[in-house]
Amino acid sequence: MDLKMKDVVDLFDVPEKTILQWINEKKMPSYKIKNQYFFNKAEVNEWILRNDIAVSEKILDLTLTTRPVSLIDLIKRGDIHYGIEGATVRGVIDGVVNTIPLPKSIDKDTVLASLLQREEMMTTAVGKGIALPHPRNPIISDIDDESVSICFLKNPVDYRALDGEPVQALFIIISSNAKRHLEILSKISFLCKQEDFLKTLRDRPKKEVVLYYIERAEKEWRER
Repeated sequence: MDLKMKDVVDLFDVPEKTILQWINEKKMPSYKIKNQYFFNKAEVNEWILRNDIAVSEKILDLTLTTRPVSLIDLIKRGDIHYGIEGATVRGVIDGVVNTIPLPKSIDKDTVLASLLQREEMMTTAVGKGIALPHPRNPIISDIDDESVSICFLKNPVDYRALDGEPVQALFIIISSNAKRHLEILSKISFLCKQEDFLKTLRDRPKKEVVLYYIERAEKEWRER
């Protein structure tokens, strides 16, 4: 496992008893081995978003890959799309796959099947009208093929989110390995905890506005 109890306590800046309470009452993903708790970074990230848990900027340091992730570059590669149609999760995913740019190394059917398989396991809706569709396992091997596509739906769709709020915006994550997926997810997770960013998404602004916000945020992260 990636994190020990002391790491998680430090990440959330709460007492250990609070973490234990979350494990018991909020189903925080954990693994108990020889009376010690361990945590998977990616699972903790997704749990944070689904349960609207406050977290510090330390989440951005969960993973340090040899080639740091540039969220703004990934979004420029995946682009920002508007008016995605679909009345169901499957319909929306189908619309997304037929809209976003994909690397030449994979075909649309592979991407569609991978995204739907992940949704069948558990919804990727994280609340506040946002979902983070992604394959369960990497479907590309080249870092240069990675992308994040932001897709605004034509109409909100019931995504079985825990907060009951229909999804209006998707972040489609295509990553090359588990570590880079975690780093991408960490950055998106932190962004989606910022109320001003959520308001920006709800307003469905022009592409330039979204890119400016994310580029400014990444610059602040690098300088902190």
